Amino acid sequence: MAVVVNLDAERAGREPDALERLAALVDADMARVNQIILKQMQSPVALIPELAGHIIAAGGKRLRPILTLAAARMCGYRGEHHQTLAACVEFIHTATLLHDDVVDDSALRRGQDSANVLWGNKPSVLVGDFLFSRAFQLMVMPGSLRVLEILSGASAVIAEGEVLQLITSNDTATTELAYLEVIKGKTAALFSAACEVGAVIAERPKTEQEALSSYGLNLGIAFQLIDDALDYSAKQEALGKTVGDDFREGKITLPVILAFLRGGAEERTFWQRVMEAQEQRPEDLQEAIGLMTRHGALKDTVARAAHYGAMAKDALGIFKDSPEKRALTEVVDFCIQRGH
Repeated sequence: MAVVVNLDAERAGREPDALERLAALVDADMARVNQIILKQMQSPVALIPELAGHIIAAGGKRLRPILTLAAARMCGYRGEHHQTLAACVEFIHTATLLHDDVVDDSALRRGQDSANVLWGNKPSVLVGDFLFSRAFQLMVMPGSLRVLEILSGASAVIAEGEVLQLITSNDTATTELAYLEVIKGKTAALFSAACEVGAVIAERPKTEQEALSSYGLNLGIAFQLIDDALDYSAKQEALGKTVGDDFREGKITLPVILAFLRGGAEERTFWQRVMEAQEQRPEDLQEAIGLMTRHGALKDTVARAAHYGAMAKDALGIFKDSPEKRALTEVVDFCIQRGH
């Protein structure tokens, strides 16, 4: 059975960070979301809750469902549908993680053995399909066609983003524009939908719905940019992740794109060997990090993230001051500061 981490608990010896403060504002709602998640992942087919429970128990800080809850509260919503939708968002996210680990042949997920390592690829894909199906059951419960349109649309865009990433993998000719299309699909689309539905169920004006969509989209882009920079940072180890996973898989992320474009012919030959031909030697990862550092690729990736983060914060400008608005603003800086 999945055990859900209490995000409100302060870690010994320090003040809560911005995400923990945001989570604390929706703590009661999140407790209900966790109950919904545990109930909805049950099945008479024993393997389904066993495998689903493994990845859900290992699952991070629940940022996406927290965004749904906080956005709804900021918009003055006082019902319960936001809890159902937050669980739906988490199921969509978890399903994509199961599928991603199979596609990427990942051995670890947040420092633990991935589901595909423990149970195999076929069960991981099928349980991911089950969670997607559960997500669709949850997204229709509020009875809003607009909510259904937003979340089902995001699910389709996520799949498109993953396919686009597969197409651009190992291709050093990938442009920054093409890379941005990938991360808008695979990451930012769900951030955007998670936030927008909070305004929709609160029946707020279209301008506020669009503002929250923009906030989520830009936060999601910034979040993924920082993740891609962190893959080449020693900070990964502190997060329970291995350094250089993207490198070993030949993923073309912004740090690679910038280093490739800024390097000379010899350096480009290196990138083509390690990323396109996938002929990697033990020392190549450190060589890659060195080239990225020399050409400012990691620093500029973080700077790009800060740019999108600023747009995310600007999108909240039309909302009146509230604890939720302040916390949503602060969490943007929290996501970006992971890269420093």
